[in-house]
Amino acid sequence: MAEVIEEYLGEYASVSSIVSEALPFEIIATFGGVAAGIILSGMIEEIELIPGLIVIAPAVLGLRGNISCTLGSRLGSAIHLGLITKLDRNPELLNNISGSLLLSFMMSVFLGIVGHYITIALGLESAGVIILTTIAVIAGVLSGLVLALVAALLAVGMFKFGFDPDNIVTPAIATIGDIVSMFMLFVAAKVVLLL
Repeated sequence: MAEVIEEYLGEYASVSSIVSEALPFEIIATFGGVAAGIILSGMIEEIELIPGLIVIAPAVLGLRGNISCTLGSRLGSAIHLGLITKLDRNPELLNNISGSLLLSFMMSVFLGIVGHYITIALGLESAGVIILTTIAVIAGVLSGLVLALVAALLAVGMFKFGFDPDNIVTPAIATIGDIVSMFMLFVAAKVVLLL
């Protein structure tokens, strides 16, 4: 048993393995954050036309990061425990993804409502609770769908290639989540402006 633990610690838990696996993804994550900022800078017109959008934008990013990174961590733990071995109709996988999507919807509704009232409380103009909630739900649910698929593919794929999913999935999802969430926020704002 001691040999198995030592082998595990040498393979997955050594400082060099953690840094060598995580560092490239952390560097990519930095560029991903910049990409999300570039998308935000391209939303000047939408921000001006939809009062309160700038208030919910950071929260949409945080929401996606919190829910999707948690999903990635849960999938990594399930893989290490042998509960998920491949992408199939596994109840553990389906429950984690379903729970993540339900949280995305519920928290997006909450975000839209709270974003409206905080905007008003700050003495700023708001586009209204319905508009901000619609934008938050569209952006939250669409990005949640994309990121749930990416999290599942990454977690299973990284493990199959011999990497520890815990070192890779969270920074990868955080980066992809920022870009996808900001893009979906842009799409949601465009959809609302067309209605």
